[in-house]
Amino acid sequence: MVLNPVISKLAGKLVVLASASPRRMEILRNTGLRFEVVPSWFKETLDKEKFKAPYEYAVETAKHKALEVAKRMPLNHLKTPDVVIGADTIVAVDGTILEKPVDKNDAYRMLSRLSGKEHSVYTGVVIVLCHENENKSVDYRLIDFYEETKVKFADLSESMLWEYIDSGEPMDKAGGYGIQALGGMLVERVHGDFLNVVGFPLNHFCKQLDVVFNTSGLLLSQEILAHSETNVSTHTSSRIQQPNPAAMTSPDTSAKSDLSKASCFHQTHGSQTSPSASPVHKVKKNGDNSKEDEHTWPLGNSCSTNPAAENTAAPSLSSREQLTEVIGTEREDNGPQKDDLQRIIELMDGFKASKALFTASRLGVFDLLQSRPELDAAQVAQEIKASVKGTQCLLDACVSLGLLRSRESSCQKRVYMNAALAQGFLLSDAPHSLGGYIQHCDQTVWPLFTHLECAVRDGTHQHEKAFGKKANDLFQDTLYNNQDIKLRFMSAMHSIAKVTGRAVATAFDLSRFKTACDLGGCTGALAHELTKAHPEMRVTVFDLPTVVEMSGRFSPQHSENRVSFLAGDFFEDELPKADLYILARILHDWPDEKVHVLLRRIADSCTSGSAVLIAETMLDGWKPHSALQSLNMLVQTEGMERRERQFADLLCQHGFGDVQVVHTRNFLDALIAFKM
Repeated sequence: MVLNPVISKLAGKLVVLASASPRRMEILRNTGLRFEVVPSWFKETLDKEKFKAPYEYAVETAKHKALEVAKRMPLNHLKTPDVVIGADTIVAVDGTILEKPVDKNDAYRMLSRLSGKEHSVYTGVVIVLCHENENKSVDYRLIDFYEETKVKFADLSESMLWEYIDSGEPMDKAGGYGIQALGGMLVERVHGDFLNVVGFPLNHFCKQLDVVFNTSGLLLSQEILAHSETNVSTHTSSRIQQPNPAAMTSPDTSAKSDLSKASCFHQTHGSQTSPSASPVHKVKKNGDNSKEDEHTWPLGNSCSTNPAAENTAAPSLSSREQLTEVIGTEREDNGPQKDDLQRIIELMDGFKASKALFTASRLGVFDLLQSRPELDAAQVAQEIKASVKGTQCLLDACVSLGLLRSRESSCQKRVYMNAALAQGFLLSDAPHSLGGYIQHCDQTVWPLFTHLECAVRDGTHQHEKAFGKKANDLFQDTLYNNQDIKLRFMSAMHSIAKVTGRAVATAFDLSRFKTACDLGGCTGALAHELTKAHPEMRVTVFDLPTVVEMSGRFSPQHSENRVSFLAGDFFEDELPKADLYILARILHDWPDEKVHVLLRRIADSCTSGSAVLIAETMLDGWKPHSALQSLNMLVQTEGMERRERQFADLLCQHGFGDVQVVHTRNFLDALIAFKM
């Protein structure tokens, strides 16, 4: 049973994993499934004594995790997911649930109890299907199940127990061990799904998706839902037959080896799991207690109405090959296919679309049509002081790009007005205006990209060729050596931070941190989003004196006094003390050797439990944007965009671990790592 038959149905949908567990991420990514990670903020405080069986606790916890994320995303991330996957793994022996050990003595107590005995590893899994209604309310459908795996420990000697405990591995694992790493030496045999013990019951999960997305499953859905409860507080599940241990195949050792390589990634909760149970379909409707509609309910938002889905990452090469096998196939060579030809033409014309956007923005077309909608081409030309012929071409191009709308007026003239995209992002006074960043792209990035071939050949930025100036210091010699250029760059960074700030600020539960330092925080836009999302937090923006002196131009009106500015160079000057250090669009400016300098300085300022929050466009994220952003850094800086693993390796060398990543699909991805 594999995921391939349903992967094409999930393509174009916003699939979210409500867990930061690196093990679960690895298992699901190995299937080719494209998803983003939004860790749940649900506090695992359910009373275990109220559950008759351990698996009921695991399923209920998974349900709370998944629903918390499904309900938070439309509010905090401004997008509704199509599918949310929640999971919780527990270890149980003699009917008692074992938590993560609090210290070495607690780990010894747990492992001693497991020594020489068979215990159960349960994973509760909940799949939430979300449907956004026209009135913006959201309906939720839940499919929940659990898996049980029996694990038999060998008789453990005192020396083996303490050798394993001293390795540090037990401390973030439910039951005090991780089977995919050193903990595997404690295990004598496994009855059931090995991946369930690692962290996620992939086989059972795929079977549930098969039921949900295949036609036969949809035909059965009416009957299933007729018996569903609207109250999701209870859990029922029928036991399926335990797999025959003799029929089990051994786990793929190469996959096990790959999972064990994640040395700096640490699971945030239980790492063990196992096989056994059938799905329960339930319904919860947001809002009043009205009855569920009986017509067929869509399984997800379409790409045309879900902005996040429009940006869904393209599959990896191996996934494309799998997708080709599923969808279809060989075709005769009857000339170029229309869709393929259209795609190539769109790529060839991409620069024309960009320049049309830049030109209309620079000429003030969008602001003009907001203040005076339904002007014709001649009227617009008169206001922007341009030719009627040229203005007509520009306006029609913007209509074709979805930036403007047009209609025939009563006097048979075509008049123009802003489309929703322009109103949201292109007006100079819009709350999420990208005007500053568009201006930066037009006047700085565009000239640099005309020398992309040289950048590819030389591997260096192209400031000298584009602007006729040597740039020994990236910022002082290029962006801050002129007042107008500096203001334009700060405006660009401010507009991006305003658009992405909320998604970054809410990607993780940061309530434990009371003080934060935003290194290179520029205008403080992200700092203000952090204080809005976390009312107890105070943020210090630490940036160069030439930036701090102009930051007041961008400060929001009536802002609380929880954001302060401090001038300094984070490569040279003492860093402010803080619980959390923020690096938003900073590390991509620098090569590894300079990144190591900065991370070393941060590590020296941190205490155990402090953390680093990194916001960057990661190459593991949604393509092709991330790959094009990598070219962007090539022509502009000494640095580069990086993958999650590269960030984890850099951080690991400076004592940071428990790395968690969220792909926000909002231009920047978020990564947090804790000082160990």
